[in-house]
Amino acid sequence: MAAMGAMAALGALPAGAGALPPLPTLGVPGVPELKPLTRYEAMRLGPGWSHSCHAMLYAPNPGMLFGRIPLRYAVLMQMRFDGLLGFPGGFVDRRYWSLEDEGPHRVVAHFYARQLTLEELHTIEISAVHSRDHGLEVMGMVRVPLYTQKDRMGGLPNFLGNSFVGTAKFQLLFALKILNMVPEEKLAEAVAATQKPKKPAIDHAAAAKAANELVGPARAGNEFQDSAENQAAAQAAAELAEQPAAVPESQAALEQLAAAPVAEAVAAEQPVQPRADAAADAAQAVAEAME
Repeated sequence: MAAMGAMAALGALPAGAGALPPLPTLGVPGVPELKPLTRYEAMRLGPGWSHSCHAMLYAPNPGMLFGRIPLRYAVLMQMRFDGLLGFPGGFVDRRYWSLEDEGPHRVVAHFYARQLTLEELHTIEISAVHSRDHGLEVMGMVRVPLYTQKDRMGGLPNFLGNSFVGTAKFQLLFALKILNMVPEEKLAEAVAATQKPKKPAIDHAAAAKAANELVGPARAGNEFQDSAENQAAAQAAAELAEQPAAVPESQAALEQLAAAPVAEAVAAEQPVQPRADAAADAAQAVAEAME
């Protein structure tokens, strides 16, 4: 089983320390660049430094997602109690319980990677739920997706968009690059995809409110128009009622005026000839007025 170890420092190093070649520059905003150290140099830094040790467990995985996307490797990380992703491990000095505690600002991060078989890694995943810290400091183990889907965001790019604790994101990218677990160009594309600004989400509530505000004035305008038409009809009826008839009118003509108040005033001035079909003429006048 292959193993890898790396020591890196967060903070200013004393003179003469850190003579190793620099670690690969990732150029990821928000991910601090670390300074490499040998174990001998790390142990000679003195009491002003605190040491943290974390491990990445991984295994080759021949599986295919949806029968067409190669998984390459299974890499274990864990969801912490604070909602941040990290690797199993912690501070060697038990005075500092987490990377968020008010501890030393100068930290030596010891990082190890150990290759297992897929069966061994799966056994660790199963036994992890029975550990004493499960559900307390650790919310659960997660596998890192090392592929990128056709939309260029699904998989590793989306995973890198999560929040990581301390140096965990740098350590993950460092291990993926050094161990050739992801092709270098694919790794660079995944990192670049996380830096693109996201499209703002559509605020459906605000859009609905704006639509209601537009509908409101239109409804008010229709109500005003209906009110104006009713007032005009009432005024015309009042004018007809005030005008005296030229000759005595029949009962049918009176019913015509009452049923059609918006008829023209000239119709009321014409004498009505008593005849048998007066009711029919009145009904026709009402129909014409309604049209």
